Amino acid sequence: MAGPAPTVAPAGAAASVPVRRRTGFAASPVTWILLAVTAVVYAAQWMTRDQASGVTEALWYAGLYTSPYGMEPWRMASYALVHDVSGPTHLLLNMLALWVIGRVLEPALGWWRFLALYVLSAVGGAVFALWVSDPLQPVVGASGAVYGMFAALFLLTRVRGGQVRSIAVLIGLNLVFSFLLPGVAWQVHVGGLLTGAVVAVVFSLAGGLRPGRARVPSVGAQAAGLVVVAAALAALTVLGAARVTVAGLLG
Repeated sequence: MAGPAPTVAPAGAAASVPVRRRTGFAASPVTWILLAVTAVVYAAQWMTRDQASGVTEALWYAGLYTSPYGMEPWRMASYALVHDVSGPTHLLLNMLALWVIGRVLEPALGWWRFLALYVLSAVGGAVFALWVSDPLQPVVGASGAVYGMFAALFLLTRVRGGQVRSIAVLIGLNLVFSFLLPGVAWQVHVGGLLTGAVVAVVFSLAGGLRPGRARVPSVGAQAAGLVVVAAALAALTVLGAARVTVAGLLG
C-alpha cells in the first residue's frame, strides 16, 4: 500500500530559510506512537482471539454501533486500531503506509494537524460505511486513515508545486485493489480518502499555501476548519443512524 513518497515542505517554512530537520521520534512522534499502540492492540487481539468478545469485537465498527439500537460512537475511531487476525498482512500493509507517509506528512504539518488528519480520516471512513454498508457488517483496520494520508499527501504536494504523478498512481492502484479483492471494506477507503482531501484543503486554504509560496499558517483558522469538518461528520452520522431501522437489521 505504500511507495516512495515525495518531500512536502514544512507548512509555513519559506524556501529561503534554512530549516534544521529533526529525525526519528522527535520528527514524527505521533507516527511512532500510532505504530506502537496499533502493534500492542494487535498483540492483544491475538491473545483474545478465541474469546466470544475479545479486543477485536470490543473495538471494531459497524453501522449498528451508531444507531438507536447500539450507540457506541467511539468505535468510529477505535476500529482503526484493530486488524484482521487471520494473518499479519493487513496490519503490515497499513503500518508500512503509516511509517512511510507519516514520516513525510507529520514534520510538514506538525503533530496536532497530522493527528487530526489521521483521526478525522478514520472517522470519515466509518461515516461512509454507515451510509453504504450493511449495518451489521463490522470493519477493522487503519485503511481509512491511511487513505486520508494519501489524499493529503497528494493535495499538499500539488499545492507546493511538487510532482504528484507517482502519488496519483499509488492511490489509483490501491483503489482498484479495494474494489477487486474480496473482503476489503472499500467503503472505508473511499470515505477516508474524501475526508483526508477535505482536511488537506482546510490546511491549504487556512495556511495561505500557493504553488511556489509559503507563509505562516493561521492556526486559529485551521482549527476552526477542523471543527467544521468534525461537525459535518457528526451531522452525517446522525442522519445515517436515523436510516438504520429494525426492518433493515432483520434484512
